Amino acid sequence: MGQLSFFSAETDEPSLEDLSGLFAAHGQSSFSPAGSRVSIVVDAQWRADALVEDIELCGVRAHPAVSDEGSPMARTETSKSLDALTRSWVKGAVKTMPADWVPSPRALRLWAIAAGRREEDRYLLGLDPHAPETHSPLATALMRAGIAPTLVGTRGHSPALRIAGRRRLSRLLENIGAPPGHLDAVGFWPTV
Repeated sequence: MGQLSFFSAETDEPSLEDLSGLFAAHGQSSFSPAGSRVSIVVDAQWRADALVEDIELCGVRAHPAVSDEGSPMARTETSKSLDALTRSWVKGAVKTMPADWVPSPRALRLWAIAAGRREEDRYLLGLDPHAPETHSPLATALMRAGIAPTLVGTRGHSPALRIAGRRRLSRLLENIGAPPGHLDAVGFWPTV
């Protein structure tokens, strides 16, 4: 792999807005008078642990947990500081991508940790199967970030944005940086 861009998640200043990457995947939120909470159920414990580490870099406390179905998950503490973010992504009970959203490098990193996986010489960023109205807008947002994807799997249970080609994969890697420090993460991280 070549030298990482100075725009990568590793050099970008973390912010709460970066948690948008969780909503781009299949993250959910809940509201209460005490504030909002963001959570995401994942398929492996390394993902939950890595998400907690990166979420906390963004300025909000988080912890790993187990869903009611027994799956690993990461979730933030309830905080008023998350209200604006969650309101921008959730209208009533419906997840909607903000019209002008462009994923930051750190948001892309969180998305890749939460729902990214290799597919031969391509890379897939998983989408929320319960929010199909977000799929096309997320593809457009990724294009605005300089990475042109193909929307795949929309008729099944695993919709995703497929990133193919050396240039596109290199651009993705420049943005998301090195894999999390969990041994299992390497097998799910994009390669060029």
